[in-house]
Formats: sequence, C-alpha cells, structure tokens
Amino acid sequence: MSDLSFFLCAWARNNRWANHRLLQACVELDAVAFTARRTSFFPSIKATLNHILTVDWYYVDAMERALQGRVPNESAAAFFEPAEPFDRCPGLAQAQEAVDQRLLAVCEALDDARLRLMVDVPRSAGICPERMDRLLAHLFQHQIHHRGQVHAMLAGTDVAPPQLDEFFCASDRSLRADDLTALGWDEAGLWKR
Repeated sequence: MSDLSFFLCAWARNNRWANHRLLQACVELDAVAFTARRTSFFPSIKATLNHILTVDWYYVDAMERALQGRVPNESAAAFFEPAEPFDRCPGLAQAQEAVDQRLLAVCEALDDARLRLMVDVPRSAGICPERMDRLLAHLFQHQIHHRGQVHAMLAGTDVAPPQLDEFFCASDRSLRADDLTALGWDEAGLWKR
C-alpha cells in the first residue's frame, strides 16, 4: 500500500468515526429539533444529514463501479430522489454507516495505479471523468464542510455538539475509546496498512 493509499484509508476511518460521533448526538434530537428550520446552507439538520448521505451514495457508487470496471450508473440521479430519503435520524444513521463502510472498502482497495484510475461521474451534462485520488479528496472535504454545519446547528439545540476536530492523535486516545469499541475498532487498527 502506498503512502497516499494508507493516508486515504486513515481519512476514511476518521470520516466514519466523525459521522458516528455526529449521528450519535443527532439521534438524541426529538423530531421537532431534527427538522426545525435553522440557519445554514441547508435549512435543517435533517436536510443537511440527508444531503451528506445522498452525495456519499452517488460518489461511492461511481468509485466502486470504476474499481470493478463497470459502466457508469445510468440511474445515478435516483440517489437524489427524494432529496431527503430519511425523516428520522436512526434510519439515516444506519444508512450512513453502511456507505461509510463501503467508502472504507474503496480506500482499502487502492494502490498507486488505482489512485490514478479515472472515475466516470455521471452529471446532468454527461459523464465527467475524475481521478480517484481527487474524487476522494473532494468527498472528504464535502463531508467535513457539511458536518461542520450540522455541528453548528446542534449548538442551537439541547444536545451538545460532539468534538469532531481530532484526527486520531495519540494524546486523545482515552477520549475515543468508547467510540472505537462501538465501531468494533481498536487503536492499532486505526493506522493499519
């Protein structure tokens, strides 16, 4: 595994962990707080979390197809129909966990050649090829951007926003022990090659 592949796997694990932390907080919200209109790019916690999920479905599908040598998904627009497939957070959290696991599997399958693989991304104007490494960087940035928005919106609720700005620093080991247990991980596995 190349250094970049290793680093992208670490990002995928961190992405899974951050989503776990954020969604564990959001499942504590009642239906009113989950759907309440708030100030952000999307007008609610519900809308923002659903957007993160549908975009993940879209890009992870394209990456999986590229790795498998399959044609682009002709029905990729269906990932966004409806725009908010989940009305409640528990079901959304399960779906996010599943796609996070798929994203981690994509990253674990990478080597130098596959990092340069062109991924055919279906867009409304046609197929737009993107390099795998760039597409992964884009997807991680997308996640961070919108998780930050949900984090800020949570600050206006009775549920405390979880800490999300860590990246597996050794000094924070004790702060993530319960999360790692819930994810079925251990410290050694965070940095496995």
